[in-house]
Amino acid sequence: MPKYVGALDQGTTSTRFMVFDHSGAVVAIDRREHEQIYPRPGWVEHDALEIWARCQEVIRGALAKARLTAHDLAAVGVTNQRETAVVWDRRTGRPIHNAIVWQDTRTDGIVAELARDGGQDRFRAKVGLPLATYFSGPKIRWILEAVPGARSMAEAGDLLFGTIDSWVIWNLTGGARGMRATAGGEGRGDDGRGVHVTDVSNASRTMLMDLRTLDWDADMLAVMGVPRAMLPSVRASAEVYGEAVGDLAGVPIAGDLGDQQAALFGQTCFSPGEAKNTYGTGCFMLLNTGAEPVASKSGLLTTLGYRIGDAPATYALEGSIAITGALVQWLRDNLGLIRDSAEVETLARTVDDNGGVYFVPAFSGLFAPYWRSDARGVIAGLTQYVNRGHIARAVLEATAWQTREVLDAMNADSGVALTALKVDGGMVHDELLMQFQADVLGVPVIRPRVAETTALGAAYAAGLAVGFWGSVDELRANWAADREWRPAMDEAEREREYRLWKKAVTRTFDWME
Repeated sequence: MPKYVGALDQGTTSTRFMVFDHSGAVVAIDRREHEQIYPRPGWVEHDALEIWARCQEVIRGALAKARLTAHDLAAVGVTNQRETAVVWDRRTGRPIHNAIVWQDTRTDGIVAELARDGGQDRFRAKVGLPLATYFSGPKIRWILEAVPGARSMAEAGDLLFGTIDSWVIWNLTGGARGMRATAGGEGRGDDGRGVHVTDVSNASRTMLMDLRTLDWDADMLAVMGVPRAMLPSVRASAEVYGEAVGDLAGVPIAGDLGDQQAALFGQTCFSPGEAKNTYGTGCFMLLNTGAEPVASKSGLLTTLGYRIGDAPATYALEGSIAITGALVQWLRDNLGLIRDSAEVETLARTVDDNGGVYFVPAFSGLFAPYWRSDARGVIAGLTQYVNRGHIARAVLEATAWQTREVLDAMNADSGVALTALKVDGGMVHDELLMQFQADVLGVPVIRPRVAETTALGAAYAAGLAVGFWGSVDELRANWAADREWRPAMDEAEREREYRLWKKAVTRTFDWME
């Protein structure tokens, strides 16, 4: 019997393959970065073929490090950067354009056009999302309009669309070369090529899926100008989609979750009212709201959390922040103030406070709770007193303040005040940030023993689908705290600094005309 489960975690800046044992402990990991492509201001692209190459490299790398083979894996789950859109030729397997990344703002004209009749919340009741450049639907339309011949190819059934999970699963199961399908062949192309699927969590980020039917909505497809023939089959987050070929030959591909929903799953937030916050390229807080979608009145997203097999779907409220860890990378790559991302904490500790500086990183506009695509980044409060340390501290504090805004919105929508926050992702190893986060929220912040819960969630979903784990209770038993930070800031000081942060945020508005 196989002793392990694998997870392919395809993120915004890098790809990882991780292997976990039955206790949820990490057995092996391999990671590779891929290029960030910026053709114009506000445009962000990835080479989907490069991403697939990195996927293959990290699978081989992790298996080699642990001296394992495909036969040692009971199943593999996939998790992914979510709204990033890929359109490819089903016959050749080649994308017709670079992937358009979730941060990209080129669809602002399309979004503005759609909002003229009914406003930004025109479709929110059906899809749970405001009109914004963040989501995949407008990106598909842009590609079909910008690439010569694309629309006619799509209408002829020659093009496929997918978020990164669909692209990766299609290639894992054979791509244009063909594969062995699951019984009945659901999700397969008629020509027997790779499985073309997505799960409910990723589909809910396209603006094309009805929150209640959990299927593509004909009216939304018409509004966005997207032929249904392009779209993957919408499946559960934990079920067997097909078997892999290549380095994972014969292993069931059995889990699929958008990265933030995977982290919710990996943090074992299986009960309504449980929440987590992931600190990565962006920052994403999700609150489990149970079997019914909860409409947000405070700028949050109503989204699918996950669905296990034939069980009812679980919904979530989400607060999405575009730029958190990416701001540290910007400090490193664009300004050269640090050589390595980990150095930001050391530099920030050279000063006692932010020196009056607030950094609002609206590089791609503002996401929750504002949804302002016209906003751009601002550094406010500069004086001659300010030095490199103050800038570094303001960079870290920006993540904590943005999270505070999302938590306020979540408390207002849910009617339940959060008593503690489970955290994960790369930035949770920055102890200065975690303490400041607890200070500005006024609640304990808890880091789990396995901080990379995105990959763990994908592994859990795949393992449940094949019986490697028997129930979510087994997964709960695996969760354990590693470190807890308790608030230490005076409430009056917290609220004074929060007012200054909110004032800085208003300075970002209406920059783009």
